[in-house]
Amino acid sequence: MNFDYTDEQQLLKDSVERFVRDNYDLDKRNALVSKEPGWSEECWKQYADLGWLGLPFSEEDGGFGGTVVETMLLMEEFGKGLVVEPYLATVVLAGGALRRAGTKDQKQKLLPGIIDGSLHISLAYAEEQARFDLHDVVTSARAEDDTFVLNGTKSLVLNAANASHVIVSARTSGGQIDTTGITLFLVPTDAEGVERVNYPTVDGLRASEVILKDVRVDRDAIVGELDQGHAVLAGAITDGILAVAAEAVGAMEILYKDTVEYTQQREQFGHPLSDFQVLKHRMVEMFIEYEQCKSQLFRATMEAAEEAPDTEKDIHALKALVGKAGIFVGENAVQLHGGMGMTEELRVGHYFKRLLVIDSQFGNSDYHVEQFVIH
Repeated sequence: MNFDYTDEQQLLKDSVERFVRDNYDLDKRNALVSKEPGWSEECWKQYADLGWLGLPFSEEDGGFGGTVVETMLLMEEFGKGLVVEPYLATVVLAGGALRRAGTKDQKQKLLPGIIDGSLHISLAYAEEQARFDLHDVVTSARAEDDTFVLNGTKSLVLNAANASHVIVSARTSGGQIDTTGITLFLVPTDAEGVERVNYPTVDGLRASEVILKDVRVDRDAIVGELDQGHAVLAGAITDGILAVAAEAVGAMEILYKDTVEYTQQREQFGHPLSDFQVLKHRMVEMFIEYEQCKSQLFRATMEAAEEAPDTEKDIHALKALVGKAGIFVGENAVQLHGGMGMTEELRVGHYFKRLLVIDSQFGNSDYHVEQFVIH
């Protein structure tokens, strides 16, 4: 398996790295998350101008025909800068569902706006009782003549406050935990009966509870096929796992490098902290955990790009490893920075918060270990 980047991929990596370095520092990020919408519309427009918003979409749909490898490169650099723009919500998750199963009309209506940065959509899949199981769906869609009536509540819908549409998973047949009988619907957020309760998350992003009360949509709102939405949803979530794993790898790199730099400067008993053997061992362990995650990220991403038979198992292994390692690296970075590690003024704590959220996003380490064993 060849892990070398192509010339185009290296150019992408370099351009994102340069943008994050020049435009993202902690003060600017804190200023963005302290006010609405919680991210920079100016940066979002630049992402569109640079072609990043069209990266995973086919040339036929107006994109650049990139793969999960290009998304991985971009998200790793975003992780280094703790980027807060809703790339995951709009492009990776909702865009991934549309890219896989959207009708021609749906794509023509929505994808150009996503690619040029003028439109946001969100994927509403999580429910309170379901924990991490995509197939545990109680939100219902009842057929009435040529329409469907939706009722239910979707939790932690990223960037729903700014979305013109949400793609909602709803049960159209079967039992609560059946994988069949789930259908995806494209629902306008301004439709009658749609309510959004918006709030900030612990890592500085924005999410919403989306409440549906007798929301009526036409049959052409179905994304994909009736009762067959689970596979589409699972594919979009797989893209999401790879994306946040890459983001976590970028964040872990910053944490271990910041920690090494700090311990070389901070003196205790007349010596830099980095001279103490026990702390050297701790930082080596942080580096090893980071490197293991990066290697597994490369493996899982390449297998996903090639649609290899072991892709699903490798992605479960990746998510389990990233969750465990992210907490280990984050905890040690905070501890080795001492009291400073807990302050809002130092970026270490902000990276750790994001890693904690990534662990629980799309299933925590324990969940994915269990899924790895099952598969």
